[in-house]
Amino acid sequence: MNTLHKNDVIRLRIEALAFGGQGVAHTDEGFTVFVRNALPEQEVDVKIVKKRKNYAEAIINRVVSASRFQVEPRCSYYGACGGCLLQHLDYAEQLVQKQRQVIETIEHIGGFQDLTMLSIMPSPEQYYYRNKMEFSFSNRRWLTHSEISSQQIFDNNFCLGLHAPGRFDKVVDVHCCFLLSERSNLVLNQIRAFAKNSQLAPYTTQDHSGYWRFVVIRESKQLDGMMVNLVTAADSAGDRLLEQLAQQLTTTFPFITTVVHNINKKKAQIAVGDEERILFGPGYIEEKLDDLIYRISANSFFQTNSAQAENMYRLIAQWGDFNKDQVVYDLYCGAGSIALFIANKVQKVVGFEIVAQALRDAELNSRINRIANCEFVEGDLKDQFADPAKVLARYDWPAIIIIDPPRSGMHPSLPDKIVQLQPNTIFYVSCNPATLARDLKLICQDKYRIDLIQPIDMFPHTAHCETVVRLLKK
Repeated sequence: MNTLHKNDVIRLRIEALAFGGQGVAHTDEGFTVFVRNALPEQEVDVKIVKKRKNYAEAIINRVVSASRFQVEPRCSYYGACGGCLLQHLDYAEQLVQKQRQVIETIEHIGGFQDLTMLSIMPSPEQYYYRNKMEFSFSNRRWLTHSEISSQQIFDNNFCLGLHAPGRFDKVVDVHCCFLLSERSNLVLNQIRAFAKNSQLAPYTTQDHSGYWRFVVIRESKQLDGMMVNLVTAADSAGDRLLEQLAQQLTTTFPFITTVVHNINKKKAQIAVGDEERILFGPGYIEEKLDDLIYRISANSFFQTNSAQAENMYRLIAQWGDFNKDQVVYDLYCGAGSIALFIANKVQKVVGFEIVAQALRDAELNSRINRIANCEFVEGDLKDQFADPAKVLARYDWPAIIIIDPPRSGMHPSLPDKIVQLQPNTIFYVSCNPATLARDLKLICQDKYRIDLIQPIDMFPHTAHCETVVRLLKK
C-alpha cells in the first residue's frame, strides 16, 4: 500500500526520462514518481508536490549524487526558459532517452508488442538548427535566479522572449537564444528596444489591452533569407510605428529580406493574424531541400529543422518504393513539402490541407519547381473524407497515404476513413508519440500492421521527438 503524501521528502534514484522530459523513479513500494529537471542515474532528495492515485509529481530538494550524463548548459536562461529542458543532459543520452520514450509510448498506449524500431536519427546540428522561432511580448516578466541574486530587477512590465515552463502568463526576457541563429538575436534585441521605447504596452489576456503580441523570425538555412513577422493587436498609431520599425530593421540588418505585419484581433494568444500587411520585401522567404525550392509565407507550416527535414523526406522516399503508376494522398500537406519531394517518383500526389495560405504556397511551390502532377485540396479532413467512396471517385485510389498531422493527431473519425480507402502503405509522421500511438491503435485494429518505426531527433535539447512509421496492409 502506498503511503506517500503531499509535501513528503523522500530519496529516489532516477531511472529514466518520461515522455515530456521529467525524470522517472519508483519508491520501495513500486509507486511511480515523476521528478522535474531530473536526470537518469541521479540520486535525489525530492519533495512531493502533487499526489494522484497512480503516480506523484516531485521537485528536487537536493542532488545526493550526480548523473554521469550531466553536462553544463550552454544557455544562461536554462531552467527559467521552457525551450530547452534537456540542455543539461549529454546529447548522446538525449537520443537514448527519446528512442526509449517513443517505443514505450507506442507499446503502452497503442497496446503493441515486438515492434521493429530503428536507431534514432541524430540531428545534423545541435544548436542554431531551427528555421523559425516565436517570441512573446508580456507585461509580466519571469525573473531568473541570476537576476534575483544580483538584484537586476527592472522593467518587469515589459519583456520579449520565451515562456517559462508551464506558464502562459510569464515570459523570460531572452536576449540570446542558441536555437535559431546568432544574427537573429541581434534582430530580436533591436525589436525589443524599439517596442519598449514606443510607449505602447504588451498585449495582456487579463483585460485584452495592449498592442505588442509576438515576434516570429523565420530564416532559410540554404538560401540565406530572413523574415521578421510582427504580430500585434489592432491600433492605427501602432501600425504607423511598425513601418518605422521595418525601415530601421532592414537598414541595420541587410540580411532581412522581408518584414510582415500580422494583426490579430482575437482574444486568443496565437501568433497568426486576421489581416496581414507586407512592410518590406516579397512577404515570404525561400528554402531549398535537395533540388527543390519551397516558398514559405508567414503563416505556413514548414518543418523547423531544415537539414533534418531533408533527411526525413529522403527516408520516406526510400521506404515508399514509389513508382509512376501510383497515386499518393498527402494529408495535412502544409506548403507541400513532402508532396513535392516525392512528386517525380509517382503518377500523382493529392495534398489535403485546411490552411488556405499554406495551400496557396503549395500551389506556388509546384509552379516554381515546374511540377505538374500535384493537386492540392482545401478543407477540413474530417469533412473531406466523410464519404471515402466519393474521395476515391474524385481523386482515384491511393496506393500510399502519407499523414503528417499536428501534435493533437488526427480527428477521431479519420483513422477508420483511411482504412476504408485501403492503401497498400501508410506513412504516419508525428511529433507526438502519445497521439501517434492512439491513432496507430485505431488504424491497426484489423487490416494494417506496423512494419517499421524511425525516431528522428528534430528538436535537440527539447523533450520532443519526431517519428516516422510505415504501416502495411495485412
